[in-house]
Amino acid sequence: MQHKTPILTKPDGVRSACKASGRMQILNRLRQKITFTQFFGATTIGLLLAAFFLLVGSCKKYLAPAAVSSFSPDYVFSNVQNAQKAVLGAYQDLEGDNGYGIRISMYFPYDNDEMIGMHQIGDNDRGDIAHYNANAGNAQLFSPWNQLYQGIERANICIYYIPRMSLYTTGTATQIGELKRLYGESLTLRAQYYLELIRNWGDVPAHYIPAAFDSITFAGKTDRDTIYNHLLNDLLTTESLVPWRTDVTTLGDALNDERITLGAVKGLRARIALNRGGYSLRRASSMYGQTMARPADYKTYYQMAHDECQQLMARTDENNLNPSFLTVFKSAIDAHTYDPVGEIMFRVAMAGGAGTNDSKLGYYDGTKVNASLTGNAAIAVLPTYFYLFDSVDTRRDITCAAYEVAKDLNTLTPHPPTTLVEAKFRRDWISNPSQMTSSAQYYGLDWPLLRYSDILLMFAETDNELNGAPSSAAITAFEQVRKRGYAGHTSAIGTTPTDYTGFFNAIVKERSLEFGGEGIRKFDLIRWNLLGARLADAKTNLNNMAAKKLGFTGSYNTNPLSFTNLPDSVFYDSVKSVIATGVLFKTSLYTPRPSSTDSGYKKILWASKAINGVLSASGSSNGFAFYFTPNHSELLPIPQQALDANANLKQDYGY
Repeated sequence: MQHKTPILTKPDGVRSACKASGRMQILNRLRQKITFTQFFGATTIGLLLAAFFLLVGSCKKYLAPAAVSSFSPDYVFSNVQNAQKAVLGAYQDLEGDNGYGIRISMYFPYDNDEMIGMHQIGDNDRGDIAHYNANAGNAQLFSPWNQLYQGIERANICIYYIPRMSLYTTGTATQIGELKRLYGESLTLRAQYYLELIRNWGDVPAHYIPAAFDSITFAGKTDRDTIYNHLLNDLLTTESLVPWRTDVTTLGDALNDERITLGAVKGLRARIALNRGGYSLRRASSMYGQTMARPADYKTYYQMAHDECQQLMARTDENNLNPSFLTVFKSAIDAHTYDPVGEIMFRVAMAGGAGTNDSKLGYYDGTKVNASLTGNAAIAVLPTYFYLFDSVDTRRDITCAAYEVAKDLNTLTPHPPTTLVEAKFRRDWISNPSQMTSSAQYYGLDWPLLRYSDILLMFAETDNELNGAPSSAAITAFEQVRKRGYAGHTSAIGTTPTDYTGFFNAIVKERSLEFGGEGIRKFDLIRWNLLGARLADAKTNLNNMAAKKLGFTGSYNTNPLSFTNLPDSVFYDSVKSVIATGVLFKTSLYTPRPSSTDSGYKKILWASKAINGVLSASGSSNGFAFYFTPNHSELLPIPQQALDANANLKQDYGY
């Protein structure tokens, strides 16, 4: 086979920085990133242009291609090594600013009943997305939409060509096994890309073959249920293709190389099944009308999710709950290392120090260091979410930070409830290397897409739904997560409800405590049809907390905390409160302050009337869910550039 000499340009996705020397060897060998146009080349330029036209039209320049090499698909898919590079290129669109590096992970999931995006209403940007005021011209919508479809096209090319390779059936056992894994990975990546599109935009155009072979270039919307059914079938096929986490070495692959394994496939299938069976905002032209609705056969999909989770729970040798919640974040993700028990089942690998392949985790969110010189602290924790945690729940001070790091890079200055920040990915925890003095915005922190605790809680939720009450196995799974959170104080977890409604409410609360800041909450509330109610409850509770009256009301009324008892100020040790110890509060954050002075300790204001300030429409840090409208705001508007490029694509949901 002949191919032209390639144009020698440096692939913009190749990793240029390492997280640690051992990891870099894996990245160099396994995670080379080849740009879309460079990899698939000039001999398939018709395919590339079809993909570009699909998204932006021939008169647009949004995806103007870089220099193009001339490798044909025949060459790319002629051996395992090249096919591997192609699939690893399909991973690329999970990454960077337009993927889970910031926009999909830290713009789209807010506001919810836990946290608020700290940007003002009317910015035609992230603030309007957070506060449910986005329109089709919003500056942050098109690039993620575009990148998700680019990821689908890359995956489609791999899905089309890999099974057609001669080595897929005639190679050695190792070659066949690796090619099957690559095929399964491509199917899984496509499923993830479509899931993200659907949960943000609802019904979307669907393509399952490369654009060059697709007779419909400008497709209209496909019903999400139809897409979900396709993905669920794909992932079922994938389960016979992709190995378990510890079996990848039989193919010559490295352990913990951040690639998809069978646990991730089954977990993603469970998640998609729950979305398929859950509520979602339907188009006005649908059989439901423009309203939140779920299918009559929803339990079919709950059963599917239940079965997948049950099978995963039988293989704790492959994926399990880390005994320490802190370790998952501080010692694994923030330390650029791996969790040996496999709790993080699917993660988006980030590195390179740039917006194409890295993340702004720890820069955009998390704690500030040396005042405002480093860190944005742009995702704020609602005081009501902070107090949803019990005082002995270890997850509170891992998910929420009530401090910033002083100029000496060690001393901690506490923050009151009005300025708490999301902190699972925090600057002062980042290591290998440390980023305390860095002026950079990218730190190579991976985004966790799926953790084993989600498997346990999905199992518990589906078991309750299918049986009308939780079984003993469901209660055990639920309490396994809860007891890990209450490490050292497991007797304080309380009595787990045994009735359907009580257990469902417990699940709703526990998933909030477990997954805060991980981009899950908003979409959980949507599939339960609780988003509007929970946002309204959060506003009521913020007002009550500011007035120091009553306690949690509405959907939160199972929490016994009385806002009347919250202290107006607290004391802390201003000398010994350092990174190694955390903020050393002298007085309780849950009961009235016992005295007005305390020798040797410093006082700061705590529960104040300013707590409900985020409800105001004015101010750069306010506007909490200000424009949320039921049966409209659950989804984002289709970006205007996409509408302009495709006359068959129509806006819905009142946008």
